[in-house]
Amino acid sequence: MKKYIIICLLSLVSLLSYGQRTNQAYWTYIDKYKGWAIEQMHQYGIPASITLAQGLLESNAGRSSLATGANNHFGIKVGSNWTGPYVVKSDDRPDDRFRKYKSARESFIDHSKFLQQKRYQGLYRLSKTDYKGWARGLKAAGYATSPTYADALIRVIEMYSLHQFDTKKGQEATTMVQETSVPQADAFWQSHVVYKGNKNYFIIVEIGDDMATISKETGLSLRKLYKYNDLPRDYAPTEGDIIYLKKKRNSASKEFKKNPIHIVEVNQSLFDIAQLYGIRLESLCKLNGWDEPHAVQVGEILRIR
Repeated sequence: MKKYIIICLLSLVSLLSYGQRTNQAYWTYIDKYKGWAIEQMHQYGIPASITLAQGLLESNAGRSSLATGANNHFGIKVGSNWTGPYVVKSDDRPDDRFRKYKSARESFIDHSKFLQQKRYQGLYRLSKTDYKGWARGLKAAGYATSPTYADALIRVIEMYSLHQFDTKKGQEATTMVQETSVPQADAFWQSHVVYKGNKNYFIIVEIGDDMATISKETGLSLRKLYKYNDLPRDYAPTEGDIIYLKKKRNSASKEFKKNPIHIVEVNQSLFDIAQLYGIRLESLCKLNGWDEPHAVQVGEILRIR
């Protein structure tokens, strides 16, 4: 029965891709709000991937002061037609006024209504699967002042495979996972989702997990788990870590073919980067001309393909 459940999860699960220890909040945000994003797409025609990507960036995955204090997930300012409450926050000006909502759901709905303005109407001539066109169109229409806003949206969409939610197949997969019941005896699979990235499958470590439990529940030997993830035998999993269930690949997914680099972030190790893109640690070293792993510096540029 357990093997059957795992097979079902692998085949029916809502497929995301790529993650890293420091971005566990992104996974939580996507899982929590993807249903609303799909709902808004059906009602207003805005790609779910765009809604999710904007929410992730504008609210720092729901952790910004604007999101936590005003339920504002999209950085929408007051404007001339807003009669509701607001909060004052420094942005383009020190006294910018931002809309305040009763709930996060209200913020998602208002975001859709906000994009019905005349200046955004050209976007609706694009396909709902043209997330790149939507991202560039939003920037051109003046949604954000950052010159890299469109590129940032596209990068997030591709890194987390948010574009899957723009398709009927992706939506059906999400619905099936939500409706698939797992027996109470399999508590592990009630709190763990199997994700897909770079032609591999992985889970995100939760509080209380250990390698023995992961081995037992996935049906993989400890030896394979350690080997697949470039881990030492004394490794103790930490919440948010990625554990791959198959052997990692030699380079990042083809989605990164046009931009095959990674810029090292704060508190990010070479191992973190290998896990983020689903690359074998040895292969990541070879891509960068190294004989063995070594410490990386913030801002350092690494090849991932």
